[in-house]
This record gives sequence, structure tokens and C-alpha cells, in this order.
Amino acid sequence: MEKIVRKWAVSDAPLRRVGVLLFNAFSNHCLANTVEPLRAANRLSGRRAYEWRILTVDGQPTASSSGLRIEADGRLADHGGDLLVVMPSYDFLTHATPATARALRAASRRFGVLAGFDTGAWLLADAGLLTGRRATIHWEELERFAETFPEVAAVRARSVFDGNRVSCVGAQAAFDVTTRLIGDHLGEAVRLDVAALFMSPEAVGAPPEAEPLRPRGRALSRALALMQENLETPLSVPDIAARAGVSARILDSRMQAEFGAAPATIYRRLRLSLARKLVTETAMPVAEIALRSGYQNPAAMTRAFRAEFGTTPRALRGQ
Repeated sequence: MEKIVRKWAVSDAPLRRVGVLLFNAFSNHCLANTVEPLRAANRLSGRRAYEWRILTVDGQPTASSSGLRIEADGRLADHGGDLLVVMPSYDFLTHATPATARALRAASRRFGVLAGFDTGAWLLADAGLLTGRRATIHWEELERFAETFPEVAAVRARSVFDGNRVSCVGAQAAFDVTTRLIGDHLGEAVRLDVAALFMSPEAVGAPPEAEPLRPRGRALSRALALMQENLETPLSVPDIAARAGVSARILDSRMQAEFGAAPATIYRRLRLSLARKLVTETAMPVAEIALRSGYQNPAAMTRAFRAEFGTTPRALRGQ
């Protein structure tokens, strides 16, 4: 079973180059859930952590399933990088051609990781790039995928990570995979910020009716929700744990496993992320921002802000 070691923050993460390979009838939703988290990660981390290019096999424009026309940044053959996301979506069988397979095999030597989103695993398997690997695909196609490619271990899962091959089942899963990759690269603090920005129930607190969708369990979900609901007047960690129905020790263990950080560290980040949002998006005085983010003393908030983000609220606002 895969063992994941979460890091709360990564200070020396290099720039990562991402290619998004589109085909006619691609999914707008899947594309947005791939690119928008990368854009947000750049903004929230305060640096250019990602650059991405929209590619097609021939470099020509393409159109989504809803008719949105996209200009490509270039041909697949002319680009390389750290990650290539293959995104055919609806008409994937028409794109499973010898030319596409050759292009993908060549690209596998220029990109470090290949990912098949939605029905992208079909094109990767057709090119022989998933042989001996585990993979998933949109569940409507899973049985046919397994029958067509017996050399691939087809898995009914939302996403599958197998070495330098990644696959997921659709647009919602694409967001989850992209934010996981962000967490692996920049740390869980940035992943949490991105998830909060997009109101993802997978990584931030959500109301009880959303919890059946949540894989990690009610206690951790409830604890995160309590933190989000009490930024201006912070609760103690033991109080959060008790309200979530677990001991403080168990809460600490689960958050360390999920985020690579203690509950107090995560709570502080949520409060300071609110402070950063108020600094950059309002003209509110720093003293008022401190109160809104749970700090009675503006100087204490400024010290914590500098330690977390490497700058002061006033300096950030000046930028």
C-alpha cells in the first residue's frame, strides 16, 4: 500500500513546467480544475511555482465539448517539462490513432510524469505507456478499458498514482489530483490555501451534510470546519478536539498524517491566510485585520505573518 509522507511547507521547490494536451471535445470543467489550482498556487505561494502550456498534437486550435475554442501554445513535439496532462474527454476513441500513440511515446521521454485525466488513460494505454501499471479511467469506460488493455491493472478508484503515471476519472478528481500534486511540491500549507480558495470539501471544513463525501472521516472534517468557523475568536486545540469527538492526541496524530503539521500550526495558517486575503483585497487597517484573524495585538499578528509568508502586511500591501 502506498505510504504518503506529508510535508507542511517546502521552501526550496523549483519551478515546474506543465503541458496540458487537449483534443477536440475536451472538457472545460476538467481543464479549469487542472489549470486554475496551478494559477492559485502561484499567487498564494507568492512566487512562480508553475508555468503551463496548452498543447495539441498538431499545434492547431481545438474546441471543447461545449464549443469553447482554445488556441494552442504549440505542438506537443516541441515541448517538454515535468508533467504532461493528457485530456481527450468525450471523443477519445477518435483520437486513439497511431499518430497520437507515437506522439505520446515520444513525449514520455521529454516529460517526467504523464497523467491521463478523465479518459486520458485510454490514450496512454493505447500508446503502451501504462503496461504493467495500475490506472483508472472515467467509470463509464472502466470495463471496456480493462477488456481492451489487459496489460494494465484497471482500478475502480477516483485517482491512481503509480510511479510517474497518474490517472483520474473526471473533472472533480482532476482538482483533487492537481491539489495533491501541489501539496507534494509546495507543501500542505499551500494545498490547504488552494482548497480553501475553491471551497473544496476535500481539504477544508464543510457542513455536516457534505461529510458523507469526505474520505478522511468525520472527526478531522469537523475539526477543520470548527477552525474555519472560529477564525476571529480562536478555540483551543483541546476544545476543537472535544467538539470533534476525539482526544487532542488523536486529532494531532490524524492532522500530522493528513497535513504533516500539528493542529495549532494548521489553525494559525488558516487565520493568517484570512489576514493575507484582507491585506490584499481590502483597505482595512492592519489593526482591524489582526482582530478579524484572531489576534488582539497587531504586532503579534505582524510577527506571525512575517514568519509564515516572509513579508509584513504593510509590505505586501505596498507591492
